[in-house]
Amino acid sequence: MLHGVTRTSAALFLFAGFGLTPAAAAPVSVTGSTAVAVAGVIAPYSPLLSAHEKRAIADLFNGNARAGNKLTVTAESITCRVSNVDIIMRSCEMIFDKGTRTLKGREANEVNTTLTAAGAIAEGAAGSMIQTVTKLTCTLDPNVIKDNSGGGADCSFATDQ
Repeated sequence: MLHGVTRTSAALFLFAGFGLTPAAAAPVSVTGSTAVAVAGVIAPYSPLLSAHEKRAIADLFNGNARAGNKLTVTAESITCRVSNVDIIMRSCEMIFDKGTRTLKGREANEVNTTLTAAGAIAEGAAGSMIQTVTKLTCTLDPNVIKDNSGGGADCSFATDQ
């Protein structure tokens, strides 16, 4: 502590003094086709979903809606990196409650691009664009989606901003 000021307070003062704000988790919510896409690119890699649930989500993402139980896709965090120096390097690390999955190439690009379309923000650092989302939860209700009313798909996550 410096003369009654905590390091946190001092850091906030310095950020504010230069017109900057510290990074904070910003909540993001998406619905409809974007939510189906997010669930559709994350589900195949989730160790939390059964093969049947993965197939049902893949069917929805491929435009085949059938009645069924609600489906939930979750991930603790997803961090994707795309290099602007080594232009062929793409990767994503997905952390689930029960395990981690690392993607490269096309699969990483699909996840990264879909998260960008859903509102995740990438930040530059040492030749890379890095995008991190946390606490991702997507819920798909095939019975509502089948009705073609535009509803039945919701996702939320936090992103550093």
